[in-house]
Amino acid sequence: MIIVKSAQTELREVKLFINGEYVESSNKSIFDIKNPATQEVIAHTHEATFEDVDHACKAARHAFEEGPWRTMSLADRCEKIRRMAEIIMERKEELARLEAMDVGKPYPVALEKEIPRAANNLKFYADFMEKQGGEVYPMGEEYLNYTRYEPVGVAALITPWNLPFMLTTWKLGPCLATGNTAVIKPAETTPLTVSLLGEIAKEAGIPDGVVNVVQGFGPDSAGEFMTTHPEVDLVSFTGETSTGKAIMKSGADSLKKVSFELGGKAANIIFDDANLDKAIPESIQAAFLNSGQVCLAGSRILVQRSILDEFIEKFKRVASELNVGDPQDSSTNMGPVVSEEHYGKVTSYLEIAKEENSTLIYGGKRPDLDEYLKNGYYLEPTIYLQENPNARICREEIFGPIVTVIPFDTEEEALEIANNTDYGLNGVVWTDNLQRAHRISHNVRAGTIWVNCWFVRDLRAPFGGFKKSGVGREGGHHSLEFFTEAKNICIALK
Repeated sequence: MIIVKSAQTELREVKLFINGEYVESSNKSIFDIKNPATQEVIAHTHEATFEDVDHACKAARHAFEEGPWRTMSLADRCEKIRRMAEIIMERKEELARLEAMDVGKPYPVALEKEIPRAANNLKFYADFMEKQGGEVYPMGEEYLNYTRYEPVGVAALITPWNLPFMLTTWKLGPCLATGNTAVIKPAETTPLTVSLLGEIAKEAGIPDGVVNVVQGFGPDSAGEFMTTHPEVDLVSFTGETSTGKAIMKSGADSLKKVSFELGGKAANIIFDDANLDKAIPESIQAAFLNSGQVCLAGSRILVQRSILDEFIEKFKRVASELNVGDPQDSSTNMGPVVSEEHYGKVTSYLEIAKEENSTLIYGGKRPDLDEYLKNGYYLEPTIYLQENPNARICREEIFGPIVTVIPFDTEEEALEIANNTDYGLNGVVWTDNLQRAHRISHNVRAGTIWVNCWFVRDLRAPFGGFKKSGVGREGGHHSLEFFTEAKNICIALK
């Protein structure tokens, strides 16, 4: 394992971006952001007050009602969004370094995958919306009906800490392309890259007030102020299921449109005819990418008993070869988890696993790192074998580098275990049997099923969850429908 000490970083100041300019919090309230790899303070962040959020929401409303954004031609609007994407790629090294520092993820992952995907989110929706039309329904010779898709208004976009920049652009792309304005709140632990979307939008020529970014927390802070604000028409949220419930309640009085992508506990089902040479490295990614802090993680690995020993031996070997260390080091495969609070939650499952008589296959402790990283929130990639699919480590979303291997004998048993969860965001199936692949995919209760692959996204396809994994769908025309109001116009021809 090679650990290279990162250069001392410049302490940053993260301000609010409201109506085209960066401003301080109205009451000068500031909270610190720490590098999860070292606990070094890397930024002072201004916490938005109610007055600040009110200012941002009213700026967004004015930009929607009075500004040129909504009435601008679709071609001009999409050209500016594509320019945002170009600027992101021009600044990809800077953004990737900040994302690695803020979240603790390996820099190469941010540079080669997440920042380019963020830029593509914006470009895709600009291209996609330009190609959309409406329906036409003639009623004989007397009437003609046609539809228009008009922007809803002011959107509150609340994004999580695990993929902050990429997931923000996933929401911002369709929001802007359909003519809405936005107030964005990134997670309080990871504000660095998302805060730069303000200046990126301004450089791209997007009018003041169209993109606003406020910083803060959830209850009694920016999150609650946004979701209850009368100027906000719709809320798109990605995060914990409990927070989604609170947002739904707070927005009920004003009947805001909501779209929620919430928690997950995906089953990664590996049948005895699977190609393990492909299934194992992909399952390693599904388990430990971003230190397991991915809502789509394949954290329940269901393995057919006839190949259980072979799978565990190979999976353990590949997991043991992962380099855990400094996110800024190009050789690092896995960094720390995001914060002290989250580290406490994740590591609490080590004791829970013992209490449930889980068999530790690998990991389960802090890795042996150098002096520079000794205070970081690190945990080895950790694998348990658990025969009881009802154990807490098999049912609860840990959101860290801890996975369970659960044996099964029959296809019917695999399906029963896979669906034995409150979540239904995604699932993974590994088999060379085409009929079985379809049967399992049809019967797993989840919004996305990957067969012999993982984490492949076509932005035209619907994305969202069953059960407690979400409300609504985004992606392609599903995003078009969420971020617009469909209007029917009926014309008398005689």
